[in-house]
Amino acid sequence: MAITGDILATYRGPRRVFARLLTMGPREDRFLAILMAGCALMFISRMPSLAREAHLTGQEQTMLLSNALFGIIFVAPLALYTLALIAHVIARVLRGTGESHAARLALFWSFLAASPLMLLNGLVAGMIGPGRELTLVGGLWFTVFLWFWISGMYQGYWAKPQVKAQVKAQVKA
Repeated sequence: MAITGDILATYRGPRRVFARLLTMGPREDRFLAILMAGCALMFISRMPSLAREAHLTGQEQTMLLSNALFGIIFVAPLALYTLALIAHVIARVLRGTGESHAARLALFWSFLAASPLMLLNGLVAGMIGPGRELTLVGGLWFTVFLWFWISGMYQGYWAKPQVKAQVKAQVKA
């Protein structure tokens, strides 16, 4: 399925989509591509609010964009890999049986799948600015992100074997 179709399907059933992604195996190149796509969309979502900030404060927009680019494209992936490692350790302490790639995929896919709401949050930040609307949209994005991440972690670490086997059978068919 195309990645946009997977993103839409994640809103209907995140565990089902994540289980199918897990059956593709531990491919670090795919994980990195998912993460970098999410980071690129995050950078795009920051552009309206940075343009607003540059206009209102008189700062150089190029400087704001280059700082955001460095932070989002180079620093954020390292932080997200670290967060995935911490999530894996916590899942193992809680007697999860998954591999570390499941934690990475759960976090990175959740980040990418929640990106439509992240883009909406960026538009609200740039067009409306701080206020109740921005807080509401940001809270909605964060809630959906957590829903996807927790669902992915559950599917990767605690789902019953027969559920995993059913998904593998559906993928092969």
